[in-house]
Amino acid sequence: MTSILSRRLVLNQSARFISTTSKPKYAFAFDIDGVLIKGNRQIPEATRALKLLNGDNSSNRRIPFVLLTNGGGVTESEKARQISELINVKIDPNQVILSHSPMQNLAKKYSDKRVLIVGGKGRNCYDVAKKYGFQDAVTPHDIMHWNSSAWPFSSPTSDLSILTNAAHEFSQLPIHAVMVFYDTYDWGRDIQIMLDALCSNNGILGTRKTDYTMQDVPLYWSNNDLIWSTDFPAPRLGQGAFKVALDSLYKKLTGHALQSTSYGKPHAATYQFAEQVLESLQPTHGQHRHVYAVGDNPAADIQGANGYGWTSVLVRTGVFTGKGNSPDFPANMVCENVEEAVENIIALEEGKKKL
Repeated sequence: MTSILSRRLVLNQSARFISTTSKPKYAFAFDIDGVLIKGNRQIPEATRALKLLNGDNSSNRRIPFVLLTNGGGVTESEKARQISELINVKIDPNQVILSHSPMQNLAKKYSDKRVLIVGGKGRNCYDVAKKYGFQDAVTPHDIMHWNSSAWPFSSPTSDLSILTNAAHEFSQLPIHAVMVFYDTYDWGRDIQIMLDALCSNNGILGTRKTDYTMQDVPLYWSNNDLIWSTDFPAPRLGQGAFKVALDSLYKKLTGHALQSTSYGKPHAATYQFAEQVLESLQPTHGQHRHVYAVGDNPAADIQGANGYGWTSVLVRTGVFTGKGNSPDFPANMVCENVEEAVENIIALEEGKKKL
């Protein structure tokens, strides 16, 4: 199966941002929630900021950018459509990097292995996993359909179209890995089912190990955001909070720390993937590119950009609303909103006071 990254690498010339005679040596990576939108409404300055990058400036230069978010739960194409409608600027799917986008690189390792995909609405994350190349993906809905007593406080779905395949016999078919693609819509059910897989003997649900010194079933997270910004006045718990709960319960039950691999910001694998995407959009042929990462969450956006060597830009329209800079993860630059950030950076890079 052709990966999304491979598809990005063969973009035709018309999809490239900059003409070969006028390529800026800088680019942008924007968080989405708290920078461009809040919940289901746009942040007013977002549209003007992206139009500046698309050439609506005195230099008539188009500047490459990607949307680098710890959100997900849908395909990159669907997220591009959603954001395009909200901010009234056309976003190409190739510009969208979701928290689970780098996890497509795991598909080769697990292409024929049974993987439990957790999170998201209905079977959306299952559909994403299949598109990435995970051929034998299952979800908590499948497990509840197999045995509804797996979590007696929720009912199995009555919508059989949500199920991934014919009835599975999980007492005989092992789970080889657990991957959290997006925030769960049923914490209790999914914590229980994930613990069943992680504590099982060789991935067989309903069994229990006697020795927990070695972990049989690998666990992957698409992000570790403890909190995130919506249109509610205060931040909401994110996938990172769910991870804290699962880690604590596993340690309490087994006496051992739960081992896992995390993607998303602030982890380096996500930034490496983003640089590959930027290179596919506008090749630099080995020359240095200055990347400005604009975000609202110091613990994710700013810590990650600083750690990877990008220039971090903190805005006050999301998680961070304080005065001055973040005391825990200070950014290289602090702006009121994304438009101010873009204007200042273009002026700096183009050597002008203002476009």
